[in-house]
Amino acid sequence: MAAQYRAGPVRKILNRAVMALTARGAGPEDMYILETTGRRSGLARRNPVRIIEFDGQRWLVSPYGEVGWVHNVRASDLVRLRRGRDEQRVRAEAVPGDRAGAVLHQYIRKAPVTIPYFDASPRSAPSEFAAEAHKHPVFVLHGWSKTA
Repeated sequence: MAAQYRAGPVRKILNRAVMALTARGAGPEDMYILETTGRRSGLARRNPVRIIEFDGQRWLVSPYGEVGWVHNVRASDLVRLRRGRDEQRVRAEAVPGDRAGAVLHQYIRKAPVTIPYFDASPRSAPSEFAAEAHKHPVFVLHGWSKTA
């Protein structure tokens, strides 16, 4: 059975550290700061996220399930992604089933730290990931511009 995500004090400190590195353009190349608008507060909310490239597109995945930023993206699909001086304003479109399963399969290969949060393993078929796609929202990003 997959582990359930809890943002305890250690995770919050790690997230702040990752966001500080990402804001300077350091750390893993696929890490970005996702900025959403709070669905209830209307305030800017920021979270570190990993953007993966797969099948010629960029993808935003929530390996930890229906967390706060997912609800915000569902409420307003226009988001901002920042890494150093690179800033992207994109539209995030939720994708279901088989398409999401293929992306999730690639995601855990690129982010093995998230494996405990999945019932499927890196050796599982994409169809097994599709079966649990409802627990791990996947969004395709539209409008990503080329940067220098």
